[in-house]
Amino acid sequence: MKLKWQFVQLLAALLGLGLLGFCISRSYPVSSAEAAAPPSRDAQIPFRHSASDSDTETKLPTVTPPELTIPAGTALEIRMQTALSSASASLGEHFDALLEEPLVINDKFVAPRGAEVTGWVVAVRRSGRLHNPGYLRITLISLNLHGQAMPVHTSSVFVQAGSHKKRNWALIGGGSGAGALIGALTGGGKGALIGGAIGAGAGTGAALATGKKDVGIAAERRLTFRLTEPLVTHG
Repeated sequence: MKLKWQFVQLLAALLGLGLLGFCISRSYPVSSAEAAAPPSRDAQIPFRHSASDSDTETKLPTVTPPELTIPAGTALEIRMQTALSSASASLGEHFDALLEEPLVINDKFVAPRGAEVTGWVVAVRRSGRLHNPGYLRITLISLNLHGQAMPVHTSSVFVQAGSHKKRNWALIGGGSGAGALIGALTGGGKGALIGGAIGAGAGTGAALATGKKDVGIAAERRLTFRLTEPLVTHG
């Protein structure tokens, strides 16, 4: 009888355990594979886009500004920032300048006053003595538009010193007159001719000492150039 009662108790315990397991499985209907798998990273980050999503994103088209042509003949008024002299400048030397007046084409603003300009020396000659006065010829090679140096082709500006002849004859004539006066005071006649010859030599010497004539373009000098070829830019 005792063994029968123990068997009934064991059977009741087993039934109880089975019922408990059934209840637990009903409360958490998750498979063992799902329980073992780590949580998805994408599931933890809301609104996350996959690589395939990024590939299908709509890309906005790049808008290119319309082209604007600055015609040949357009004036570029500049203000020099570099001083130049025929006595020291060299062929191909660059100089800096600023746009003196804003550049406006067909009521469209192209470049502001103060835009950077670059030029160079295309011809130069140092002054000789008593002949060949110095000269300079310069032109522009670039204009800064929207932060970019655009190459330009322009007319040139030519400056040359005055002729030596007038100054030299004045020096020689002045010396000759003084020599003739000295000759007349010391005996006249022949003395006057000798004095005149000495005076002419003295005048020539003075011209040789001071006869160089170079020319320069000072900083802040305003000059005007004109485009010889159209300039195409994006306005």
